Amino acid sequence: MMRLALVALACTGTAACADDRVTPEEAKSIQAALNSLDCYGGDMERKSGGAAAYEVDDAVCKDGQYEFKLDKDFKITSKKRD
Repeated sequence: MMRLALVALACTGTAACADDRVTPEEAKSIQAALNSLDCYGGDMERKSGGAAAYEVDDAVCKDGQYEFKLDKDFKITSKKRD
């Protein structure tokens, strides 16, 4: 709990704080969202600050590699070609 409070204090007022690895449960939900678009894999991160809660870099789709952003409910909010 103390660590969480320190991280929150360190991130207050900053636009970019350290991003975190996703949990196995989050990874499953992210992968399910990607699978709905016939995409898979990539480097998954939990984002601190900003509109996106999660980001996936270098996900592989039929027509190339993409970067995805997802909200806290694992809904894809952005898809950009890498």
